[in-house]
Amino acid sequence: MTEQQLINETDKWQSKLKKRLKKVEPAQKEGERFIENITAYLKDSNHFIKQNDYVRAFECVIWGWAWLEIGEQYNYIKKTETETETER
Repeated sequence: MTEQQLINETDKWQSKLKKRLKKVEPAQKEGERFIENITAYLKDSNHFIKQNDYVRAFECVIWGWAWLEIGEQYNYIKKTETETETER
């Protein structure tokens, strides 16, 4: 993967993660920690982009996405509105 491809992929997943974060809320107390961690990974991803460390930026956004999916799967967080498959 070239540097530009890595930047593009990171941007794509950051955008998706930001959209999804707007559509979730804690389903239980532990869900608050999940959302805090997702937000922290997104912030870290942006930090690494500013440092031109695109590998770590990509890793952070993917970790954020993983926390989101795990939180939803185990009912720590829930969707607040329906999304279509094309939004995923």
